[in-house]
Amino acid sequence: MTRYIFITGGVVSSLGKGLASASLGALLQARGYKVRLRKLDPYLNVDPGTMNPYQHGEVFVTDDGAETDLDLGHYERFTNVAAAKSDNVTTGQIYQTILNKERRGDYDGGTVQTIPHVTDEIKAFITSGTEGCDFVLCEIGGTVGDIEGLPFFEAIRQLRNELPRATSLFVHLTLVPWLGTAGELKTKPTQHSVKELRAIGIQPDILVCRAERPLGADERRKVALFCNLQESAVIESLDMDTIYAAPLAYHEAGLDSAVLAACEIDAPPPPKLTQWEKVVRAIRDPEDEVEIALVGKYVRLPDAYKSLVEALGHGGIAKRVRVQIAWMDAEEIESDASAQQRLTAAHGVLVASGFGVRGARGKMLAARMAREHKIPFFGICFGMQMAVLEVARHLAGLPQADSSEFGPTRCPLVGLLTEWEKNGQREQRSRNEMRGGTMRLGSYDAQLARDSHVAKIYESARVAERHRHRYEVNIGYRKQLQKAGLHFSGMSPDGRLPEIVEYRPHPWYVGVQFHPELKSRPLAPHPLFVSFIDAALKQSRLV
Repeated sequence: MTRYIFITGGVVSSLGKGLASASLGALLQARGYKVRLRKLDPYLNVDPGTMNPYQHGEVFVTDDGAETDLDLGHYERFTNVAAAKSDNVTTGQIYQTILNKERRGDYDGGTVQTIPHVTDEIKAFITSGTEGCDFVLCEIGGTVGDIEGLPFFEAIRQLRNELPRATSLFVHLTLVPWLGTAGELKTKPTQHSVKELRAIGIQPDILVCRAERPLGADERRKVALFCNLQESAVIESLDMDTIYAAPLAYHEAGLDSAVLAACEIDAPPPPKLTQWEKVVRAIRDPEDEVEIALVGKYVRLPDAYKSLVEALGHGGIAKRVRVQIAWMDAEEIESDASAQQRLTAAHGVLVASGFGVRGARGKMLAARMAREHKIPFFGICFGMQMAVLEVARHLAGLPQADSSEFGPTRCPLVGLLTEWEKNGQREQRSRNEMRGGTMRLGSYDAQLARDSHVAKIYESARVAERHRHRYEVNIGYRKQLQKAGLHFSGMSPDGRLPEIVEYRPHPWYVGVQFHPELKSRPLAPHPLFVSFIDAALKQSRLV
């Protein structure tokens, strides 16, 4: 029997609903249950694919090509359950589906309304494809009281009445702020948040209370009394030094036990959390430290590179190394000598993905400096393209080499991808198509050259990685680039699209067209990041 857990938030945003959901999923999984996690986003965009990273953070891409909320990255990293298109829905998608049905005449001339049509679509999304799952965890984006979230709250309220007894429960995450002038924790915001929920027909079964300081017996008793809960259902959630301590902390606080009790399940043996304990020990007690210069154009918002940051950390966990990130704005590198000096002082340089000409010169310069100073270099997606342009311009005798993304060019070393193959089918795009969902998205295979550095790193001749891009390196310039030392060490199976390049005269210089960070896990670090951190560690011992 599938049970549904609905995770909502109140008081303020950014309390960590995604992290709490992922941690609970990991705990239930550790107790032997099969879990699936889903995110319901109330915004009107169809997906975050066209949103500025400063608006929404990174776009997390699934194997089947969905552009989704970054919380799905948390879900995958904590449970190792691959997310899919069916695990993230937005108001935009719901309305798009309903309007398409209305235009086809599927409603037989009836009036289309929020109730029942919108709420029915939301319920259908929540309950579809859940066969074989013991628990489906559904996080509702935003906070209670947001007008755009009302259809989602109404949908889960209805589901509570439609599902069998003890097969659904509500977990509400709130803030219990510390008021320094009064010297006490204040429970009133939590009380008001629960009151708001109850006004729309939802009584939380469990409250997760985010706080800077431990909840005392009085605060716990007060929250339970005014929010109509047992004290055992009031779960403390304190600030942590690492997000990977969350499963341990939530288990210690009794979250998984409270969930099982609410579902009227006799608790199975305690979860085996030794792997998480090892991860936390590696983070808290590293044997060494390296600094990685992360070059990007959205560095003022670290969440724009969330999976990258986590993947670098996973490489550090594997090597028992603390990874310090030096955030470097690509535009500053173009003209700031002190920024360039900081770059060359780093033990590794990672040039991140991005779109558009802004910051491109800085990314090329970062690639050149890493190449000339023999600093381990990792270029991802756009970062790989800039590394290829840099080698072409300065080593391969192609000074006019450019990307057609930046405008017309006589030497299109990087050009718009108009067709490619996926699962034996030819996919096509045109320059004038709508932007949303028109990139090369999702998992594609790459064939690795047997004598390549990356084949040794992967210990495989064929890999599958996730993509999100419109432009590709032009295979027509392969001979000139190879003569200059830049080899295409990974290609699409049909031999048409460069997936990986490596500069052979360099100790560690790799560019990839895909996004390996999306498949890295704390319990299973991606081999490219492990190898990159290992190279940075060796570099640190040379300095």
